[in-house]
Amino acid sequence: MTTSFEALLPGTERALSHRVAVAQSEGRAPSFVGAVVRDGALVWSGSRSCVDGHAPDDDTQFRIGSLTKVFTAVLVMRLRDEGLLGLDDPLERHLKGTGAGEVTIAQLLGHSGGLAAETPGPWWERSPAALRPELSDVLGERPFLQSPGRRHHYSNPGYTLLGSLVEAVRGVSWEEALRREILEPLGMGRTTVEPVAPHAGGWAVHPWADVMLPEPTESLGLMAPAGVLWSTAADLARFAAFLAAGDERVLASTSVEEMRAPAAPAGEGDWEGSYGLGLQLLRKDGRTLIGHTGSLPGFVAALWVSVEDGLAAIALANVTSGPPAALVAADLVRIVAEAEPRFPEPWRPLPEAEVDEELLALTGPWYWGTYAYGLRLGPERGVVLEPLRGAGRRARFRALPDGGWVGLNGYYAGETLRVVRRADGSVSHLDLGSFVFTREPYAPEDVVPGGVDEAGWRGL
Repeated sequence: MTTSFEALLPGTERALSHRVAVAQSEGRAPSFVGAVVRDGALVWSGSRSCVDGHAPDDDTQFRIGSLTKVFTAVLVMRLRDEGLLGLDDPLERHLKGTGAGEVTIAQLLGHSGGLAAETPGPWWERSPAALRPELSDVLGERPFLQSPGRRHHYSNPGYTLLGSLVEAVRGVSWEEALRREILEPLGMGRTTVEPVAPHAGGWAVHPWADVMLPEPTESLGLMAPAGVLWSTAADLARFAAFLAAGDERVLASTSVEEMRAPAAPAGEGDWEGSYGLGLQLLRKDGRTLIGHTGSLPGFVAALWVSVEDGLAAIALANVTSGPPAALVAADLVRIVAEAEPRFPEPWRPLPEAEVDEELLALTGPWYWGTYAYGLRLGPERGVVLEPLRGAGRRARFRALPDGGWVGLNGYYAGETLRVVRRADGSVSHLDLGSFVFTREPYAPEDVVPGGVDEAGWRGL
């Protein structure tokens, strides 16, 4: 049986339209746009406006604020993948004289560098960039509020530093690197630094009266890498597809997956969320969402991706506060996931070249002490080790060229799994970061640290 559902069901579309309508009404937003991506393609978009007959569509630009940070993070990861810098490098190695050179690039990406959340001086989002012509004006006399690496503390100046880092290493402006390395390859022609018609105007709505005030649109200058971009639902749908699967023209899937992993200790009260390398992580409705939220005076935005469900959603509104864009985008994902659950990929056997008798002989049960684990083959001669009962340390492993495997996730990420053989070539045990896995619990004929009681197993 082959099944293809490209369009959403009418009932699902109505539920999505209803959620956007409620968000616009209850959030008192001049306009609101929502969109859903499934398996990499934009399958639905809808909008609501306070002006009859003039609702925006998926090609209308909104300012996306801190969603810009994800683009900056991708540019930095590209530099890492090209070998031009390391994530553990101190900033000073590549960008001199900032006064914050001890912080590492990874700490800046994950907001654990200890830097202040905002710039000194007037509210930077509503004041001229000319007030902050140099990095010293962005960081101030006291850039660090706490020791780097201790905890997550969101920092807009930190992403100004990352944008300046991109410029220093690439030798071109941040905007040029963004256009050439991300926007053009992904076909995001409607994502820009300055607004390009058709675009929404930014508004503030009075908290106690149904009246509006236009918000100013300032050029952000050095702060641009932290939140300058304008984009559309259609362009962000393309970006969401990239965040779900990667794109070799921009960033390999393994590097995007690395961005999606928690990179910093959670802040107080943030136990349901975390932050990766430029990506916010959220646990909502029993699923993991990755993406980012954004706001600038006059605009709120959110993009969430559920990799497991093959879904993403975008929420955009042109109002300073009111509609919970992050919650709405999460709800759009939930509506589709619950109404039209994803069909699993059909089971297929591994390619012939990836299977041999020696690998097959290693599969099946293994015991770490009395804990029962199962080892099974994965793609590309990798393996998966998972507990057979209860909760435990499940991990995927990638095959190493010289034998053995390296852990890709969880407790065993980066740890080496290897086969230990006896003098006659037979398998004695598996060694995983010094843990011994034997074919039987505490098998006396195998090497068990601390030895095994000679009397063997006994009853009471």
